[in-house]
Amino acid sequence: MSLVPRRHLAWDCATGNGQAARDLGRYFDRVIATDGSPDQIAQAIPGAHVEYRVAPAESSGLETQSVDLVTVAQALHWFAHDTFFAEVRRVAVPKGIVAAWSYGSCHAGPDVESILRDFEEGTVGPYWNPERKWVREGYETIPFPFVKIPAPDFELRAVWTLRQLGAYLQSWSAVTKFRRERGTDPVAPLLERIASHWGPAERTRDVTWALNIRVGRVE
Repeated sequence: MSLVPRRHLAWDCATGNGQAARDLGRYFDRVIATDGSPDQIAQAIPGAHVEYRVAPAESSGLETQSVDLVTVAQALHWFAHDTFFAEVRRVAVPKGIVAAWSYGSCHAGPDVESILRDFEEGTVGPYWNPERKWVREGYETIPFPFVKIPAPDFELRAVWTLRQLGAYLQSWSAVTKFRRERGTDPVAPLLERIASHWGPAERTRDVTWALNIRVGRVE
């Protein structure tokens, strides 16, 4: 918020169910949140100052030089970068800001670190989509043709039981593809391995992810 030239309009691209858009609504007069999936928009949760629209990232339908901030949460690696960045340049006001972020590997303690990495990179490693490499590389290698603005380090943190960790792992696209192609669930045996370290089922742990952020100014 400290970087934007004004706070009239933010565009949250690939909004999903609107998690980032609703927070942006606390700061901007208007937030237009788009997603290419009508199903995602249908499930989006209403928020103050937020308007949801179905639109692809590369063709937002927004007015030229109207947007003060463009945000992309956990989705930039899926886009056709050249056409999306051209769209950002078209809709952004002079010196407008674009910010994209993602989170990568989760960590739940040194005693289970190797188990989680073996699962992520070994068991389901071949089932990640190629675009996953941008996330693994912390968005540092993703094309980003704007004036770079350094971002501080941020960390996502949750306090979860082993069951909650398992529910998160089940949501991975690589796990879904593994189940579809192999006909078995890879998460259940993983949780059995982790359980001997975790302790009682109701015990909670801090689960953390590094938040990878790219921020730039549109000149």
